[in-house]
Amino acid sequence: MTTTTERTGSRAPDQGAVYDIGYRSYSGPREGRHRARLAVFKNGVRTALGLGRGARAKALSWLFITILAGLALIMAMVAGAVNRLGGPGTAEQINLPTHSDYYESASFILLIFAAVVAPELLCRDRRDRVIDLYLVRPLTGSDYILARWTAFLSVMTGVCWLAQFILLFGLAMGDPAPGTYLREHWLDVPRFLAAGLAVSAYTTTLAMLTASFTTRRAFAAVFLVGLFAITGPFITGLASELEGAAAQWISMFNLMEIPVHVNDMIFGDAAGSTGAASAGSLPNPVRLAWYFAWTLVPGAILWLRYRRLTP
Repeated sequence: MTTTTERTGSRAPDQGAVYDIGYRSYSGPREGRHRARLAVFKNGVRTALGLGRGARAKALSWLFITILAGLALIMAMVAGAVNRLGGPGTAEQINLPTHSDYYESASFILLIFAAVVAPELLCRDRRDRVIDLYLVRPLTGSDYILARWTAFLSVMTGVCWLAQFILLFGLAMGDPAPGTYLREHWLDVPRFLAAGLAVSAYTTTLAMLTASFTTRRAFAAVFLVGLFAITGPFITGLASELEGAAAQWISMFNLMEIPVHVNDMIFGDAAGSTGAASAGSLPNPVRLAWYFAWTLVPGAILWLRYRRLTP
């Protein structure tokens, strides 16, 4: 309601006017926290893939996705060419890389992808104070970080699975009998799905934990890539100088190989680097527990850092 006053001479009688400006109360469904969490999740997926943004924002994410898919395609093309030149089954006989070896070959690329893209989901929100808008009721800090973590986990897992399906399709098409190949190797599908989820959960958690300590995306990316790039050769060299249990446990601190050990257990076949590592001789339950320690503990720290946040 707007009140206007008109003055006439020295004395002005008040005149009131009522205007209907069309405000109406909201009568639709009230979706509460679930709708808020879903919105943050969708925004996280779009941010990770650069959707709805300029070409520059898309370039980095899709460059890594293209490289990872291209690696799978090259592996399939090489195996197909060998089979056609040497006869069916030649690629397996000479032990060319296949599904069980893909995550070892792609592990460092996946790590760089996570280190570069994951900070986009956290650092910008804190630096620009957008997180204060997210955390108005009913969304909590736990809701926010769970939605962001799940969003990037979905992207990482999708990238891993896409490459493996490209490899599967390429290997089948390169075989003289594609249908027979698929019937004989269909068990590789649940295996590479499970292994891809394990690799994605590990890299997602470490990348997002690192990003939670800074508002500068470049700092988070450089720290995580440097950590893996430096510790890998150092741990491998140190373990090679030792023997017995000491070498085995030192070898376990090669952070890049931790999810690859899980991949080996799922496929029942040791990859090149982990097969040669001292840690590969440790019992499977020990290596599995080590993987969960490096995934669940950083995940718990990440959750604790955000659970008490308020706008």
